[in-house]
Amino acid sequence: MSDHQPARAAGAAAATAAAGSPYDGGPLGDPRGRALDALVAARARTALLTSCVDDGELTAQHSPLMSPLVWDLAHIGNQEEQWLLRTVGGREAMRPEIDSVYDAFEHPRASRPSLPLLAPAEARLYAADVRGRVLDILERAELAGGPLVDAAFAFGMIAQHEQQHDETMLITHQLRRGPAALTAPEPPDGPVGALPAEVLVPGGPFTMGTSTEPWALDNERPAHRREVPAFWIDTAPVTCGAYQAFIDDGGYGERRWWADEGWDQIRRHDIGAPLFWRREGGVWLRRRFGVTEEVPADEPVLHVSWYEADAYARWAGRRLPTEAEWEKAARHDPGSGRSRRYPWGDADPGPDHANLGQRHLRPARAGSYPAGASPLGVRQLIGDVWEWTASDFLPYPGFVAFPYREYSEVFFGPGHKVLRGGAFGVDRVACRGTFRNWDLPVRRQIFSGFRTARDARVRQDGEA
Repeated sequence: MSDHQPARAAGAAAATAAAGSPYDGGPLGDPRGRALDALVAARARTALLTSCVDDGELTAQHSPLMSPLVWDLAHIGNQEEQWLLRTVGGREAMRPEIDSVYDAFEHPRASRPSLPLLAPAEARLYAADVRGRVLDILERAELAGGPLVDAAFAFGMIAQHEQQHDETMLITHQLRRGPAALTAPEPPDGPVGALPAEVLVPGGPFTMGTSTEPWALDNERPAHRREVPAFWIDTAPVTCGAYQAFIDDGGYGERRWWADEGWDQIRRHDIGAPLFWRREGGVWLRRRFGVTEEVPADEPVLHVSWYEADAYARWAGRRLPTEAEWEKAARHDPGSGRSRRYPWGDADPGPDHANLGQRHLRPARAGSYPAGASPLGVRQLIGDVWEWTASDFLPYPGFVAFPYREYSEVFFGPGHKVLRGGAFGVDRVACRGTFRNWDLPVRRQIFSGFRTARDARVRQDGEA
């Protein structure tokens, strides 16, 4: 996802308020308590990601694709100040002179090290000062009467914003060289059991998107009916072992599997495997958060571009699912005809449902988390890896930008492809059955994988 930039807030928010709130309630519980929990959890993760390395590592740019970690840290505080202190709380600006420095649209990531950034200690103090004042506002705010405050929406938006930057910082940790700075327990290693390779999703209409999820962002809205023909979809994401078969069969050297732009990309950059992979003595190795290890055959493949996912699917005689197919597989309950919040139901994600929140620093084995399966038995639709879809990032019918155009609207079009589901580095506050991520099809540093699909009318070898 491109930088989440809640800026230039007041004018857009005022215009939306005049039109009435699009947020009409939903399964949030106590919004004040939930907002507090989300903000506290996000800040604890930010602290972990920025305290595990020294100041030199915080101010360095580990890749031109990413900001210095210290930029993300102060940007988080600046956006919180702009939205929650100034816009919601009506407070005077604390540091208006740094607004432009931390404007993600004004400064591309590659140029941010040259900006007059706050030093690490100053950035921490600034973010902490903002947070203390925000918690005072949250304690007293009326959480009704306008679209930004209804159900604590603005507080939830900022918690999501911080967690999205935490995911971005986790990507930076993966890109940085040097010894491991982060540790986490391994995912559960219980038996997966025998699973069908694919399941049939019946054709017919379903409800896509949401009009009731209080903290859903504008591109997830509104709920609308979609007619989707029957299709088959993989029960689990494509594994590293399956992807190795594509490599071993010469998949990166066969022009016929690749979209034109993808073929140009892999030839220009001499790409022959997922990012961070290398082959030594006939064994595939990968670098993962400072540790070199053998590529696990039964784990979902990670760090592949949309072009690589698309090429694999063609090689396998299949295709990537459309975004509507992915969401139908994840949310539609054929028994009741309704769309759930998550594949397993309406309850928020728990540790038995999905691999989220940086709880583990890798995907779990393909087929894990049976408690998180959809009604049709599709697993790991939430967590583990972001899943590329075949679809361009486009607005839903009836889309309204809220509370500012720069979150979604400026990215709509054929240039960005949609990813769904969330990865192991995504927090549950920023991950729903309706949540939409997007990125350029060349991107590989993100925690991206995929699963494949096929039309129901397409027969496989040996199929009755």
